[in-house]
Amino acid sequence: MLRSATRKIGSVYDRALAPLGINIAQYSLLRSVERLQPVSLTELARTAELDRSTIGRNVRVLERLGLVALERGEDDHREAAVNLTARGAETLDVAGPLWEDCQRSIETQLGPVRVTALQEILRVI
Repeated sequence: MLRSATRKIGSVYDRALAPLGINIAQYSLLRSVERLQPVSLTELARTAELDRSTIGRNVRVLERLGLVALERGEDDHREAAVNLTARGAETLDVAGPLWEDCQRSIETQLGPVRVTALQEILRVI
């Protein structure tokens, strides 16, 4: 039941972000890079609670889209560091209001009682 709800809500965000060429997972990853940059793949994986190899693949997709740049780390040249590109920053500037609109729309559809119930469920998990 929760997986189904997650997929449905995720698809609302995905549809809103589609014109920008990204999905909700990529948006979230871009926000993390923005907040932490320059950030190592290891630290980004830890923050996203994903395997480093998964983060590496996801970051490479964003790199191919021109949204992030991978460089050698300042402290450890063996570790790649991720930064937003100008295009990535522009994408986030446009995506932010789209995300906010989705958030408000979902909260309106659910109503305050269901939003509070959902918050309680997530707090327990």
